Amino acid sequence: MEEKISCDGIHEFKLLLSCPSGLSPSQVSVVFNEAYDRIPHPDPFLEESIFEEWDARERLSSIYNRPKFRYGGYTFDVGNDPKQQPHVSLQLGLTDYRDFVGTNLSPIWERYLVPSEDDCIQCQHTSSPLGNGAVVETSDKKILVLQRSNRVGEFPGYFAFPGGNPEPQDVGIVSHELNQCRNSKVSQEMFDSIVCEVVEETGAPANSLSSPIFIGISQRVLNVRPIAFFFIKCNLQSDEIQQLYSSAQNGFESTQLYAVSMTDLDDMASTMPGCHRGGFALYKLMLQGANDS
Repeated sequence: MEEKISCDGIHEFKLLLSCPSGLSPSQVSVVFNEAYDRIPHPDPFLEESIFEEWDARERLSSIYNRPKFRYGGYTFDVGNDPKQQPHVSLQLGLTDYRDFVGTNLSPIWERYLVPSEDDCIQCQHTSSPLGNGAVVETSDKKILVLQRSNRVGEFPGYFAFPGGNPEPQDVGIVSHELNQCRNSKVSQEMFDSIVCEVVEETGAPANSLSSPIFIGISQRVLNVRPIAFFFIKCNLQSDEIQQLYSSAQNGFESTQLYAVSMTDLDDMASTMPGCHRGGFALYKLMLQGANDS
């Protein structure tokens, strides 16, 4: 299932999971368990450097530590019955923004990796929070792309799809001790959170958006950053969304919204960070699967 695409620097990506048919909420579940938490690195210097990196960044800007869902793998069941729908179970642990800054975003991030072809083993010492992203198609068949502002923590100034992170606190999770069989709530948060991100970043109202379908997981090779991608249709035209964007709640996270054709997106995607470039690859696989069926 894993596919690696090579290119220069930050644009390199891996497809950890591709679901070209697109999966509805009923086809995606979550196993939230401490077994998928980050394993501390045996080198005490590397563990101490997490706190040092966080303290250094905290002195330079206003950043806040919050819990995040950690990506720990998945299981994929296509079933033996041709009529049975495929199903993905995401394996998630708990991490936080401090550990993300101190491992994945650290200048020495590669030292946290374990030599292995298995991504989960390779990244067992990194925070690897599961982000989310959406390929949003307008009613006039344009795709929404944002240019990130200088106020964001990752890749300011770059083109990217709308997205962010599912939030444990939004479903009442701050630790494993308080977890009470919340797998279904976490699963729903995967879908609810991407709708919130699109609404807050583009200004498109929630009632203009279709229910998201899950199309896979892309990983930026630089910093091994995983992102779950979704496809969403918007019943508004691109010029209507452009007008709404000016009053988007989180409009400060970007400087401009573009509504682009597939041809223009091909060019634009080549300059995206790897995880978002991988999201575009997942979208193309979805379109290819629809054409083949």
